[in-house]
Amino acid sequence: MPQITRDEVRHLADLARIDLDDAELDRLAPQLEGILDAIASISAVAAEDVPATSHPVPLSNVYREDVVAASLAPEEALSGAPQVEQQRFEVPRILGDEQ
Repeated sequence: MPQITRDEVRHLADLARIDLDDAELDRLAPQLEGILDAIASISAVAAEDVPATSHPVPLSNVYREDVVAASLAPEEALSGAPQVEQQRFEVPRILGDEQ
């Protein structure tokens, strides 16, 4: 497998909007190559007659009837909230104005 270059790591970091310095680029290039080598070795072992799966056992969804039932009034639901604004929970802002 070809070696991953610093430029390729920088390009991936730019796509992910991650700012990496030169030391981080040098450290991450071999780590990413190791990850790709591990994936390649798994792909080489997988036989064509074995279907790809995300879980070792079959999964099935359990559905229930969608029944309309009584619910809390907004005042009751918000009665324990520390802060309320326009019948909604008010939470602290986590993003700055740059978003």
